[in-house]
Amino acid sequence: MEKVLMKGNEALAEGALRAGCKAYFGYPITPSSEIAEYMARKLPDSDGVFLQAESEIAAINMVYGAASTGARVMTASSGPGISLKQEGISYIAEAELPCLIINISRGGPGLGGIQPAQSDYFQATRGGGHGDYHVMVLAPASVQEMMDFAIEGFELADKYRIPVMIMAEGTLGQMMEPIILREPVTKFYDKPWATTGCKGRKPNVITTLHLPPEELEQRNKHLKNKYDEIKSKEKRAEAFMVEDAELVLVAFGLMSRVAKKAVIEARKNGIKAGLIRPITLWPFPDQHIIEAAETAKIFVSLEINMGQMVEDIKLALNGRAKADFYGRIGVIPNPEEITKVVFGIAEREGL
Repeated sequence: MEKVLMKGNEALAEGALRAGCKAYFGYPITPSSEIAEYMARKLPDSDGVFLQAESEIAAINMVYGAASTGARVMTASSGPGISLKQEGISYIAEAELPCLIINISRGGPGLGGIQPAQSDYFQATRGGGHGDYHVMVLAPASVQEMMDFAIEGFELADKYRIPVMIMAEGTLGQMMEPIILREPVTKFYDKPWATTGCKGRKPNVITTLHLPPEELEQRNKHLKNKYDEIKSKEKRAEAFMVEDAELVLVAFGLMSRVAKKAVIEARKNGIKAGLIRPITLWPFPDQHIIEAAETAKIFVSLEINMGQMVEDIKLALNGRAKADFYGRIGVIPNPEEITKVVFGIAEREGL
């Protein structure tokens, strides 16, 4: 396999192309703009469609239309742009249209800044738009995973007929690392529901309007059953040195790389530390937390925000152990800073 040096945003875009993405609709916003630029250069060469829409709202509704034909389609933005797309994302989720949505996160709220942040966690994992719905959320921690998760995201989207979001920090989108280029996808899911013309069969109708209350309720029950299936089958996390851990760090994305170094340093100093890295932010890998709580006395959520994932950790623990939080915003702390935090908590808890 070929190994190359790539920027995170470009690796993600290349992964999408290798997954068979045939259409991109978006509006440029830092720190995600390289994705649009890459797709603008590459998609026409693979018989694809690139269109810079007049707004984020227009872009997500173009995704709705193109996804209804069964094509693999995507859009990318950052926090403020994802906010504008929320109504369309709700429509796409209800219509059960697979697509890939990228959020290369920046600080917020408001316009914030282009510094690294994970402050869109609630926006991603709680739906963000109106109604009872979810999107699957993947959190890469390396440039390699930016490519891999783009491919995996399309696979999951087609498998469950659900929008899949990849949420990565702006720093990960901009940084460069050596990666292995994955082989192009050649086998695709059949999509008998797609609006591809109905000669010889009844027409497929894709709608999100259900006026009779009984129909609306049944529709929502159907979606809930699908979400329950996803929760039972697709929770993913990386566990590092948690078998006997008394203090467990929980971190996703780039923060998990810093946390892993802090765990190693803590172990050198006699502190039984471990790390759980959620890979799916929704569904949240609560079982990994529950299993680690058999030995752990305290869990520390490390986030580049003011405390969001810590709520899911507390829900998973349900009183089994303590939960603490340490966060920065716009800054990725170095391993020495996190190690100092770990030492302080260990001393306080008598570990």
